[in-house]
Amino acid sequence: MSDTTDSTRLAYSGGVASPRRLALDARRLGWLRYAEHYLRTMRAFWVPLLLQSVGTPLLYLVAMGVGLGALVDRSHSSPMGVPYLTFVAPAVMVATVMGASATEAMYPVMSGFKWQRLYYGAAASPLSPGQIAMGHLLGACARFVIQAVVFWVFLIAFGAARSPWSPLTIPIAVLGALSFGAPLQAYSATLRDEGTSFNFVARFILTPMTLFAGTFFPLTAMPVYLRWIGWVSPMWHATQLARRASFGMPESPWLTAAHLVYLVGLVVVGVVLSRRIYTRRLGE
Repeated sequence: MSDTTDSTRLAYSGGVASPRRLALDARRLGWLRYAEHYLRTMRAFWVPLLLQSVGTPLLYLVAMGVGLGALVDRSHSSPMGVPYLTFVAPAVMVATVMGASATEAMYPVMSGFKWQRLYYGAAASPLSPGQIAMGHLLGACARFVIQAVVFWVFLIAFGAARSPWSPLTIPIAVLGALSFGAPLQAYSATLRDEGTSFNFVARFILTPMTLFAGTFFPLTAMPVYLRWIGWVSPMWHATQLARRASFGMPESPWLTAAHLVYLVGLVVVGVVLSRRIYTRRLGE
């Protein structure tokens, strides 16, 4: 049996891999092994996660389509010439998945370093701190994908996705979540004590970003001195991309490219910082 044999399959078959093979597997695919561990821990919470994944889009779309959306459409003031539900649904999708990224990048990271100290157990194995950081983010990414897929299904069911390119809202929402979650994971890894830091992020970063990043109304409807909040927030960039994919919002190609570059850049910065901070803290 070669060194590249799947150790998990070998264990299930009743065989025992050699220490060398297990170490090589961890060195090559340690990030994937930690992501698998992270997903297994989520199984204890699969019911509330499922209810949130289904209930959140359902409640939002009913409120926006049957409630507020009907009032806006009746007043003939729908933005961008589409029904309000069509306008707001992809933005709410992005905001919901990005909210999940904040959850996964704060308290679980603190738990790994301080409360349960699970990171230290993994670091005592052949896994490197960088692999642990990547595995955590990848495991959380699986949740983002599921939420985005469920939300997109509801978009189709409510008739809020008019473009054949609407499936692209799924990777766009996941990219938006990673662009916020990766830097936040790096920040959370620097904290020795949670204190009020996470409350500050939720109240003074995530909430204003949702309210002032063009989620519920076009950014141009805001005063000029407040538009910078949208310009610097990953939520606005992801929302613009999602609207372009969902109903063909008109936008110049260079601006679309700028949205992508900005989001990918945040992900790269967050991943690099996370790997460095995890390496420093787990090496102490």
